[in-house]
Parts: sequence; C-alpha cells; structure tokens
Amino acid sequence: MSVLVAISGRDCSKIITALATKLPGVKISQWPDCDNLEDVEFVLAWLAPADMWAQLPNLKVVSSFGAGVDSIDLNLLPDNVIVTRIVDENLAHDMAEYVLTHILAHKLRLKDYVIKQQQRQWLPKRAYSHNHVVILGFGELGQSCAKRLLANNFTVSAFSQSPKNIPEVNCIHQVSELPSLLAQADYLVCLLPLTTQTKGFINRNLLMQLPSHAVLINVARGQHVVADDLLWALDNQIIRGATLDVFAQEPLVAEHPFWHHSAVTMTPHCAALSDLETVTQQIANNVQRMKTGLKLNNQVDRTKGY
Repeated sequence: MSVLVAISGRDCSKIITALATKLPGVKISQWPDCDNLEDVEFVLAWLAPADMWAQLPNLKVVSSFGAGVDSIDLNLLPDNVIVTRIVDENLAHDMAEYVLTHILAHKLRLKDYVIKQQQRQWLPKRAYSHNHVVILGFGELGQSCAKRLLANNFTVSAFSQSPKNIPEVNCIHQVSELPSLLAQADYLVCLLPLTTQTKGFINRNLLMQLPSHAVLINVARGQHVVADDLLWALDNQIIRGATLDVFAQEPLVAEHPFWHHSAVTMTPHCAALSDLETVTQQIANNVQRMKTGLKLNNQVDRTKGY
C-alpha cells in the first residue's frame, strides 16, 4: 500500500519527509508524481483535483489536511471510503487567542487609534462597554474560544446544529431561536463548518438582525459570508466593523474592497495554523490503524460533512 499527498498550493516536501520518517516501509508519494495509483489506499488531501479520485481504485481512507473537510468534494468519493480530519489541541488554543485578541482590539478601539495616529489626532475615548459574544458553530474550536472569553469576563452564547451543554454558556441549536440571540450580539464569531446549509449563512438578512454596534469576526471559511452583503452592511453602518481571516478566494485579489475598507481588519488565514508534527503524527497513527484493522481516529460523518 502507499500514501498519497494531494495538497494544492503548498510545498509538501517537509510533510512527505515527516511521514516517511514515521511510516518506514510505507511508500509516500505526491500527486501527480505517483507511479502506481492502484497501490494508493490512503490520501492526505487539501483542494485535490476533482479528477484524481476516480483514478484511485483501491482508496480506503481520505484525511483532510485541516480541521474541516470542505476542501474535499465528498460526493466524488465511493461510499465505503472513510474520511477523517485533523484535531490539534494547539489549533484550538491559537484560535481562542486570536478571537479574544480581536474582540479586545475592537472593544478598545485599537483600529481607530491606528488611523488617528496616522492623522496625528489626539482623541481619547472610553473603551466600548459591549460584552456579549455570540459564537456560530460550537465544536472544539468554538468551545475553546468560549472558555477563553469567559475567563476574560465576557458573556458568551452559542449556536450549534446539535444540542450542547457547556457551563456558563447560553447554548441554542434551533434556527428559530437565532434571531433573538443575534439581536443581543455585540460580537458575532463565525466558526461554523462549511456545508451546503451554511454557505452564505452570513448574509444581508442575518446582518440586519445585529445591533448597529456589532462586530463580525469570521475565522471559519470565506464562503460563509456573502462579501457584497457585508460591504453593504459596513457602508451603511448596519454593523460597526469586521475582522476577516478567511476569504472565498485566497489569496484575496489585490483589487478587492476589503483591502482598504476602514471598518475591516484583515489577516491572511493565520488565526490557527496546524503544527506539522501534530498533523503528520495523526496521519501516521491512522495509517497504522487502517493497516491493522482498528477504528480510525477523528472520523467525519459524511452525511453531515463534519
């Protein structure tokens, strides 16, 4: 058997070296430079070409290179193929730190002061009193963010697609309950999985339900946000600001309005980056479990897409 690395837009040499060290005797190859596709049973994938899957007749397992599996078209995989994802404790820590940092930056008006410094303006103002954070998507990353926010005296509510019970967090899972929660949101953090149901979830209708002082923080996927609707909401003071770490097209094209919008803070998809050692060790463990017939770790429910 062999393991195929099919990750677009990245130098995979370090990944392949690390996997080869952890999996002696297992052939590690990279798409499209693979000698014998019939030997491939395990694929590590991110934005792999759609026509690749049909060329792997003995495929058993596909692992996403990230915490989500939205980069893999699950409809192209045979029903018997197991799909897994990466679970990195450091990822949850980094995400919580990023979210807290940017909420505090908005609360303390830091972007305003950067602009005023450039204009040589001395105009001190009190920090905003707003303290209620609503998290959309309440899996491992969302729960880590909630714990960090609670430790810093924020009030936290969360919406998820399945029931959750976390102390001190107001948890809902019915879409019908969402409007009342949005009306109370000072900061809206998107950590939803990307599925057909959540694509475009943050649109004009949703943004209009937020208070005018609200701030959006999107650290999930760019496709969750309808960009034109967000620009409209910012331009018309429907909401106060946005921090965006993810975009529908990455890197973001140079002419996109987000680059120079005064109410937008942008970062280059860096909120939580997977650790190479953690990723490759999890992949190696699952390859060994597949070879010995054990249940694989971090399996994805293909019917849900996460």
